[in-house]
Amino acid sequence: MSARTDNSPAGLAAASDPSAAPAVKQPVTVLGLGPMGQALARAFLAAGHPTTVWNRTASRADAVVAEGAVLAASPAEAVRASDLVVVCVLNYDAVFAVLGAAGDDLKGRTVVNLTADTPERARTAAAHAQERGVTYLDGAIMTPVQTIGTPHAVFLYSGPRDAYDTHRPTLDALAGTPTYLGEDHARAASYDVALLDLWWTSVSGLVHSFALARSQGVAAGDLAPFARNIGGLLVSFVDEFARQADAREYPGADSDLTSAATAIAHIAHASEEAGVDASVLRAAQAVADRAVAEGRGTQSTVAMTETLAPGAR
Repeated sequence: MSARTDNSPAGLAAASDPSAAPAVKQPVTVLGLGPMGQALARAFLAAGHPTTVWNRTASRADAVVAEGAVLAASPAEAVRASDLVVVCVLNYDAVFAVLGAAGDDLKGRTVVNLTADTPERARTAAAHAQERGVTYLDGAIMTPVQTIGTPHAVFLYSGPRDAYDTHRPTLDALAGTPTYLGEDHARAASYDVALLDLWWTSVSGLVHSFALARSQGVAAGDLAPFARNIGGLLVSFVDEFARQADAREYPGADSDLTSAATAIAHIAHASEEAGVDASVLRAAQAVADRAVAEGRGTQSTVAMTETLAPGAR
C-alpha cells in the first residue's frame, strides 16, 4: 500500500515550509538512577528528548527504559550518546568515580552536575572538568522528587553563562523555576547547603517539639495546628531577619538575645526533666550564651550570625 499524501492546503503548506516540521530535541544523558535521577530522565523523555541512561545497578533503569530511555552498558557509552550529560548521584565521590569511568569520551561535552555536596567540592569538580576539556555547570535541586517536571520544581545553576544559555531549552524540560546564579561554580552549592541547613534544622526542631509534646501527653496531631502558626510566623520574619544580617544591624527593642537565651535554656530544662534529649537545644543555648558574653545581649536574635561566622565578610 502506498503512503497517503495530504493534498489539503494545510498539508501542502507544511510540506513546502521546513519551519513547519517538528523541532528535533537535543539528546541528553542521565547518569545515576536513584529516585531523583529517574524523575529527571522521565521529565526529559516526556518533553521528547532522546534520553540515554546509566546506573551502576542496571535494574534501576528498567522503569525508564520501559518509557523510552536507552540503557547504556557503561558511563563511556552513555556520554557518547549526548553532548549534554546530567549527573545525579549520592555525592561527589560518586560523581568523580562515574565521570572518571567515562574517560576521554567526556571531552568536548557539557556536564550538568545536580548532585548535592559542598561549595568547595563544586570548585574542585569544575577544575577537574576544565583539565579534561569538559564544560561544567553545577546545580542544585531544591524541591522533592515528585515536583520534577511540574511547575513546582526549583533548580539552581552556576557556571559558564554561555553553557547555561545553550542548554537552557533542554534543561527547561525539568520544568519549574530555574535560576542562574552566576559564573562561580560554587554558587549553586552555596545556596543549597544554606537552604538545606534551614530545612533540616527546622525539621529537627519540629520533630523535637513532637517528642517534647508526647512526653507531656500531647499528641502531635493536636499540636500541629499551633505548629503551623509558628512556622508561618517564622516565614513572616525571614525578610526582616535577612535585612538585619546583611546590614549587620540588630535592633533588639522588641526581643533581645538575653531573653532568647533564657527561653532556650527553659525549654532545654523542660525537655531534660521529661527525659527528652535536649542536646540540640543545649547547642543552640551555647551559641546564644556566647553571643551574650560577647556583649550582644541587647541585640536581636539574628546577632548570633556574628557569633556563628565571626570571620565571614
